[in-house]
Amino acid sequence: MNIYVSNLSFNVEDEDLREFFAEYGEVTSARVIMDKFTNKSRGFGFVEMSDDAAAQKAIAELDGGMVEGRAIRVTVAKPREERSNNGGGGNRRSFSNSNSGSRW
Repeated sequence: MNIYVSNLSFNVEDEDLREFFAEYGEVTSARVIMDKFTNKSRGFGFVEMSDDAAAQKAIAELDGGMVEGRAIRVTVAKPREERSNNGGGGNRRSFSNSNSGSRW
């Protein structure tokens, strides 16, 4: 099961996240999401656990728990939404001149 963990202290690292959940069962991966420009934590991460029952117990017991003075939020991760390849934006403005060459 994939678990979403938010409101993490910016000091929490992957291994810390793994340790939080390890007492509930096998953690197959734990990752704090980092900002690609600053390489600093974005304050959330994901944990994968192989046993769904253990993952549910971890979610129930860790949600709202205090870590470094912050109440963390622990929920089942939602599937990632597919992004279209249209370059984003939707409504694009056109800056072409509609006067067809006339000066005024």
